[in-house]
Amino acid sequence: MIVAQPKPIKEVLDMVKDFNKILVVGCKGCVTVCNVGGAKEVGILAASLRIARKRSAQEIQVDEHTLERQCDPEYIEELKDIIGDYDAVISIACGVGPQFLSERYPNVRVFPGVNTQFMGGAVEHGVWSERCAGCGTCVVHYFGGLCPIARCSKSLLNGPCGGSSHGKCEISKDVECIWDTIVRKMTEQGRLNELLEFRPPKSWTTARDGGPRKMIREELVK
Repeated sequence: MIVAQPKPIKEVLDMVKDFNKILVVGCKGCVTVCNVGGAKEVGILAASLRIARKRSAQEIQVDEHTLERQCDPEYIEELKDIIGDYDAVISIACGVGPQFLSERYPNVRVFPGVNTQFMGGAVEHGVWSERCAGCGTCVVHYFGGLCPIARCSKSLLNGPCGGSSHGKCEISKDVECIWDTIVRKMTEQGRLNELLEFRPPKSWTTARDGGPRKMIREELVK
């Protein structure tokens, strides 16, 4: 899932300081799972904005709305009859949300309420860890089902660097060397020799370096 963090309230207040009628729009997708952008968080942000403005004796109206998703046009369409009534919209979806809202409603000022971090999963309650870099060509099967692109600090595909020590990365003792984990796992599986097989350099044409990406499923296109 996409993992995000709330923007500091001071930053949000500064973004909308010139607006008095604001709509906070949440998303029931990934950001709800990581407790950042669901209906509860919409309510918290809206209340924080009201309290802050009241303290500064500034007029404000903050309304709340949570969409099923902000990355699908059909759900964004729910706002068509109300969005024009507001001076500004704060999207607390991932970075896709404010862009989709801005594209669908070009005359409305849309601001991001969260900072999108990475694609990952929950490793324990309240803790999420990056697992995927979205490179477009998955090769985890070569590495014991683990991704060195997302989980190695240098995205190395040919083994650990000289900074690996006792299973940790040189950048921090709290960061595991994923290559140490890969080698140990494949050794235990009796597959270490697979890491010695020659593989041509990975093609990065499917990654972000090739420009904005698009996927088309012909069977779903009307």
